[in-house]
Amino acid sequence: MEMLAKTFKGLEDVLADELKSLGAEQIEKQRRAVRFQGDKSLLYRTNIHLRTASRVLVPLLTFEATDADEVYNRAKQLDWQQWMDVQTTFTIDSTVYSEVFRHSKYVTYRVKDAIADYWTEHVGKRPNVNLTSPDLYINVHISGKEVTLSLDSSGESLHKRGYRVGQTQAPLNEALAAGMLLMAGWKGQSDFYDIMCGSGTLLIEAALIAQNIGPGLFRKGFAFEKWRDFDRDLFEAEYNDDSREREFTHHIYGSDSGYYAVQQALKNVRSAGMQRVIDVRQVRLQELHDIHADGAMLVINPPYGERLSQDKDVLRLYEDIGKCLKHQFAGATAWILSSNEDALHCIGLKPKKRIRLLNGELDCHFNEYELFSGKHKAFVANKKNKPVAQ
Repeated sequence: MEMLAKTFKGLEDVLADELKSLGAEQIEKQRRAVRFQGDKSLLYRTNIHLRTASRVLVPLLTFEATDADEVYNRAKQLDWQQWMDVQTTFTIDSTVYSEVFRHSKYVTYRVKDAIADYWTEHVGKRPNVNLTSPDLYINVHISGKEVTLSLDSSGESLHKRGYRVGQTQAPLNEALAAGMLLMAGWKGQSDFYDIMCGSGTLLIEAALIAQNIGPGLFRKGFAFEKWRDFDRDLFEAEYNDDSREREFTHHIYGSDSGYYAVQQALKNVRSAGMQRVIDVRQVRLQELHDIHADGAMLVINPPYGERLSQDKDVLRLYEDIGKCLKHQFAGATAWILSSNEDALHCIGLKPKKRIRLLNGELDCHFNEYELFSGKHKAFVANKKNKPVAQ
C-alpha cells in the first residue's frame, strides 16, 4: 500500500533515512512529509520505530477541487463500508495550505457531513463524531487545489512517546529532539552530555537511539488497532521483535541548575526505564568539572530569551556556555539549538556546521562546534598533520 509519514520542517531527510532502514520502498520526500510504499507489517513497524514522524497516513483518495462542495461530493462517493460501520465513531483532522480553501474547519465540517450523509442514505442512521477517543481517525490534507483523504494509522501524534510524566516550561518536542540527534550523527558511539537538560527529553531520546529501541513501545496504543483489518498476531510480532536492539557500552549524563527541572528529568528517566544508562544531577555550568569529554558528544537546547539581544541575562548565559565548553569539554563535539543569533555569537566559538530548524514557530540555528584546547589555527594544523588510520 502507499503510505505517507508526516514530520516537522527540516526533518524530511532524516525521516527518509529512517524509512529506508525499516524496509520502505519508493521513498519520495515532500513538504514536511515522506511518501513511501510497503505492506501491513511495515505500517505497524513504522508506527513503533519512527523517531522523527508525527503520524503515518494511508491515503484513500487524491483529487483536485476548488471549493468545499467538491470535497463533500468526492468524499461521499467513497465506499466507507470498507473501513467502518454506522457504529464506528470518527474524528477528522484537516491541514490546509491553499489560497482557494482558507478555512480548514469548514473543510472538516463538509467531510463530516459527507460521511454522515453516506450512512444516512445507506442504512438510515449516521455515525457519531468522537473528538477524544474515536474508532477511526480521518485526515484531510489540502495543498493548493490538491485534496488527499487519508486514514490516520497513528492517532495521537507519534512525538508523544508516553514516557514523559513530568515537564518543564516549553519542553522540546520529542521528534525534533530525535531528529537533532540523528542529524548530529548520534548512534551511541560515545558518552553523551546535555548540560542544560530540562526535563530530560534529549537524554532519553539519546538513550533510545543508542540502544535502537523503538519509541512507540511506550505508547498505550495506535489508531490502526481499531481498524477492521487489524492483524493482532502480526502487530504483536512486530511489537515484540527486539532483533534491532543493540548494546550501549557508554553512558549519558544530564545536568541542570534548576532543582525542579532535575526532578522532572529523573521522573521521566525512570518512566522510560533508562536509569541504568542515564545519570542526572543538579549543578550550575560554572561548577562542572572533572569531565571525561574526549570523543564525547553534547547536544544542548538552552533558553532563547524573550527579548533577544536586549536580554543581558541570556547573553551572559551563552557566554558561560562557551566558557564551560572551552574549559571542560575539550576533545568533544557540541551541538546547540537556538533562535537567538546574538546570543549564539556570545558563545565565542566558530561553528563548524549550521543547520536551520523550526522549533515550534521559532526559526532556529542548530550549530556544531568542535571543542579543543589552545588556538583554532593550531587545532586545524594538528588535524591536517594527523595520520589517517589504515
